[in-house]
Amino acid sequence: MTKAVGQNLRVAERAMERKMLGLKLTDKISCKEIINKTQVSDIVQYIAKQKWKWAGHVARLQNNRWTLRVTEWEPRNGKRSRGRQARRWRDDIVRTVGNTWTRETKDREEWRRGAEGFILQWMDGA
Repeated sequence: MTKAVGQNLRVAERAMERKMLGLKLTDKISCKEIINKTQVSDIVQYIAKQKWKWAGHVARLQNNRWTLRVTEWEPRNGKRSRGRQARRWRDDIVRTVGNTWTRETKDREEWRRGAEGFILQWMDGA
């Protein structure tokens, strides 16, 4: 998920919250007040948390499971197309933890403690 997609999700979430409360943009009520009234958690943080949990789950699977094989799959020729490379699903996790993230998931408690750092990288848009 990119920062732009995260921002678009937040905007949509705020629009839904305004609709739930019966507010209009012309009412000039800040997002923080709306968040306090609805007590809805941030969608981007929720997505990041679920991605972290799913990554830990997938990495602990046995080698013959297709979800693990798809996550670790590399093209046969080993080349990616020219230009800026498209971000892969695991790139965010590798950036936070490093290339050894699959080994680090074996210790569940340690992996759960590392989730906060991963989620915080998405916080700056909140």
